[in-house]
Amino acid sequence: MDIERLKRMLAGRPYLLCGGRLLTADAVPSRADILVSSDGKIERIGLDLEGAVERIELSGALVSAAFVDCHQHLDKTGVLKFAPNPSGTLQGARDAFAGYARFAPADDIILRATRTMARCLSRGTTAIRTHINVDKDAGFRGIEAMAALRQQWSDRMVLQLVAFLIPHPNQDLEWLEDNIDSAVAMADAVGGTPAVSEDPNRYLDILFASAARHGRPLDLHMDEHLDASRHLFEAVFDRVEKYNMQGRTVLSHSSVLSAVPRKAFERIREHMLELDIGVVTLPAANLYLQGRDQDVLPPRGLTRVADLVRGKVPLATASDNIQDPFVPTGSGDMLEVGRWTLLAGHLHADDMAQVYAMITTVPARLMGLQNYGLREGARADLVITDCEDVIDLISRGPDRMLVMSRGQPVSERPGSSWHKADENITTRMGETR
Repeated sequence: MDIERLKRMLAGRPYLLCGGRLLTADAVPSRADILVSSDGKIERIGLDLEGAVERIELSGALVSAAFVDCHQHLDKTGVLKFAPNPSGTLQGARDAFAGYARFAPADDIILRATRTMARCLSRGTTAIRTHINVDKDAGFRGIEAMAALRQQWSDRMVLQLVAFLIPHPNQDLEWLEDNIDSAVAMADAVGGTPAVSEDPNRYLDILFASAARHGRPLDLHMDEHLDASRHLFEAVFDRVEKYNMQGRTVLSHSSVLSAVPRKAFERIREHMLELDIGVVTLPAANLYLQGRDQDVLPPRGLTRVADLVRGKVPLATASDNIQDPFVPTGSGDMLEVGRWTLLAGHLHADDMAQVYAMITTVPARLMGLQNYGLREGARADLVITDCEDVIDLISRGPDRMLVMSRGQPVSERPGSSWHKADENITTRMGETR
């Protein structure tokens, strides 16, 4: 039975997922059934649920909430062949895309973004936050195109847009100040990159003031460099307090934290905790772009991943760029990103549950997703795999996977059998008792 037949069978109907092992908040699998309502929500979770509905036997398959990618750049995805970055540096990537963005038509942006979103969905991601350039080069083409995709994909994926206001060298801040409100009105969050601004304090005020006016959260590209003498954390913290953005501010990258002395880092970390600020690490970009000027012992370029995790700062990990001048590789597989994070972030083998949280519950919290998770009332966005447990899921990944979005099957990776199952799950759809 193919995936299209499954979609037709379950469309608009309640059903029971029976005999699965659920990965809940403690990442310890527990056997339970899930009743999915006709509108694609988790209606009930419990043992031996009954009802006059279709029963889908999972036979011990591992059930996870779907993955959350809280930092992408869908306006840039897939442009590598058209915007090369010979230097491999951050500024080289910025310059390459700026040249491409001046002429990129909306239909090209939509085509490339759609391809990447489809790949992400097929690998278990049902929520993405994407930063979209708004500047003199890109204008509003990118954010207008992504706003259209946000609506078109609303039945399959939660897509949040960040108005990413870019202060390129020699571009006046007046343009950003004049245009930011129009961009933010189309977006779900406000973003920017203060470390490259010629006047970071004024730039930060423009971003924070607009976020406050529109009631939007902030997601900044924070100090994506390794120069400990010029970080901007205190300037950001001052504005979080001034504009009452506690609990609504995310600092992505934060690479410089790995360069500052430990005592300085610990002060910054405590301030993050006081202000309820989250952090997103982007291992692919920072491994690729940072440290190219070092002749010996080039740095990894990530933030202090292990220290932030153990210090209880909410830390997510995400794809960042996919196949563009900033990151020439990537498939949209959050399990792969999790493995990079564990390895490059110097986490331990017994940190698999923390890595799992970094691609599920933590990014869902940072994005403010209210209807997420394996709980009653949430959207039935699920990943069903043949893995044994969270260690198996993160360390090797599934051979077999079924992705559900709003209770409907959207992708299947075929395999020989489910965990402890002798038959293909798709041959058992429709069995009743």
